Amino acid sequence: MKDVAARAGVGLKTVSRVVNGEPGVTQDTERRVREAIEELGFRRNDSARVLRKGRTATVGLVLEDLADPFYGPLNRAVEEVARAHGALLINGSSAEDPDRERELALALCARRVDGLVVIPAGDDHRYLEPEMRAGVATVFVDRPAGRIDADVVLSDSFGGARDGVAHLVAHGHRRIGFIGDQPHIHTAQERLRGYRAAMTDAGLPVPAELVALGPTDPRTVTEAARAMLAGTEPVTALFAGNNRVTVTLVRVLAGLDRAVALVGFDDFELADLLRPGVTVVAQDPAALGRVATDRLFRRLAGTRLPTERIELPTRLVPRGSGELPPAA
Repeated sequence: MKDVAARAGVGLKTVSRVVNGEPGVTQDTERRVREAIEELGFRRNDSARVLRKGRTATVGLVLEDLADPFYGPLNRAVEEVARAHGALLINGSSAEDPDRERELALALCARRVDGLVVIPAGDDHRYLEPEMRAGVATVFVDRPAGRIDADVVLSDSFGGARDGVAHLVAHGHRRIGFIGDQPHIHTAQERLRGYRAAMTDAGLPVPAELVALGPTDPRTVTEAARAMLAGTEPVTALFAGNNRVTVTLVRVLAGLDRAVALVGFDDFELADLLRPGVTVVAQDPAALGRVATDRLFRRLAGTRLPTERIELPTRLVPRGSGELPPAA
């Protein structure tokens, strides 16, 4: 900074103001300082800045799987809000492993991130209490924290699933199968609860063979679907608990010689171009990320807020597959 100040003919404080975007510098002076910075190749020492200000201008994002299309818009929204606040985003995947989630979250805290946005894999987050007391703002997304009091931003999984299944009932279906994610996952539980509520509202029984929860790999989902589609009383419609399940079911149903209705939770790319288009309960992952990160930076700004559960609405998008009547 001394070299830049000498080259530009200004004091150290003026260089500091220009580098940190502070007011009180004329346009001509700022131009001279920036020219000196460019000529000398000066770069701000962020480590020294952290020691001085106590903030790193970084936030961490812990999510389930960066390869999942659902998390792309969410990740981008978190990054854009962080960038608008002059902060850098560092992210990583837990792979739905609670131990890996803990390891990743604590590694980010060890690097002194100012805040964390967490899509939890586990159900016990007491390990974050010391970090939160030390000032690491933390907001959970998509699923609530376990055994601690923390902000969470969710989609209305229960209401969305209830609406999707009620839509199938309204089109004449009585045997509706539900295939969802692992039973310990909050969203899987809520979507199953919404499915059961819609069936109960319609006075329809839910025998055990109509529900399958577990891994969402293609082989497991295919086996579950084929079991529901076989026998003397096959299902006439399926409700998929997430986009991975829906994509597998599209492939399974394409090989049948009869029409089976399908509604999926989560939208996915090209769903509208299939024939028929896939009816979905759409949530807004970008809004989840944006609302959560806005909340995070409000806390980092020192705003006193009670912990809150923020639930965003879903919307039913009819495209054809959910409007098919039961096969005669």
